[in-house]
Amino acid sequence: MKIVVSGYYGSKNGGDEAMLAAMLEVLREEVSDLKVTVISLNPEYTKRRHNVDAVPMPDVFSIIKKIRAADLLISGGGSLLQNVTSGRSLYYYLAIIFFALIFGRKVMLYAQGIGPIRGALAHKLMNLIVNRVDLITVRDRGSLEELSRLKITRPKIFCTADPVLAIKPVPLELGEKILARHSIARTGTFIGVAIRHWINWEHFQRELAEALDKIIEATGAKIIFIPMKFPEDIHAAQETAMLMKNPAAVLNEEFTTQEILSLVGCMDVLIGVRLHALIFAGVMGVPMLGISYDPKIERFLDSIGEKPLGNMANVTAQEIFDATLKKLSAHKNSLNAALLKELNKLARQNAKLAVALAEETR
Repeated sequence: MKIVVSGYYGSKNGGDEAMLAAMLEVLREEVSDLKVTVISLNPEYTKRRHNVDAVPMPDVFSIIKKIRAADLLISGGGSLLQNVTSGRSLYYYLAIIFFALIFGRKVMLYAQGIGPIRGALAHKLMNLIVNRVDLITVRDRGSLEELSRLKITRPKIFCTADPVLAIKPVPLELGEKILARHSIARTGTFIGVAIRHWINWEHFQRELAEALDKIIEATGAKIIFIPMKFPEDIHAAQETAMLMKNPAAVLNEEFTTQEILSLVGCMDVLIGVRLHALIFAGVMGVPMLGISYDPKIERFLDSIGEKPLGNMANVTAQEIFDATLKKLSAHKNSLNAALLKELNKLARQNAKLAVALAEETR
């Protein structure tokens, strides 16, 4: 079985690489003769990290050749079909889908987070192209609502879950070795922090630094900044740590999916702006505090019975401090295990649906 995967891969974003790793893990369980080609920003990186074939994102001729030879094009996962974080990427991903449709290939949107979509042209193209794909799975109910608003109703549509929720928990030893490499003893309370730069983020940076200082002074906790995207998140963490009065550890390395999962598993609470840092916390059974910069954060937290603490523009140091202490007192019992188990099952359903669709062409 030959599958082409289109997404934002090869950018050294831990969340996107985790989605691809989780997708491949489940697809390979379903299909023994699977051959995958990934459209990547960095094909050599993607080949090395995921043991797949890969072609460069700008190489349209190679992409078309791979699509024509495939049984299925998978678009996803992630928030590919939106034009808030990037005005041009929406048209790129729609063009890839359009190529597959021209050549009569099966097309699946795989656990996507749809929208927001702004502008008349974007709305029209979404309606024209996405209504012609064969199957859509979305990772949250907010994406279902966005599809309805865009009048996308023709394909089969299922609400499943983010691909990363299908990934298996990993042992803590990997994370403990990384902490030891950074001279961090595995004793006491650990607060993980996964942040990113965003528009006008100075308010959030100041409030977070103040909150982390208060947490250290009240609990003696160790603050561990965990980068999801390399090296951008390291810069964001270093800038925030410089505003703190007390020392904090910034892990200044690029990590694999398994390493980040293990590091998150070593934490007692995870404070996250990055969506997949929060999802990793769910996979590893770690209490989380989500701070929003995009609707996808609220959508995921809602799916596990949680709410965002606030957004980057309005959250306060006192709110972060109070919520962290509350999570620490509740510890790991605060996560809804039944909901997470159901989401794991739904995440695995994405792969089963993809395989069934691809087999229709064989």
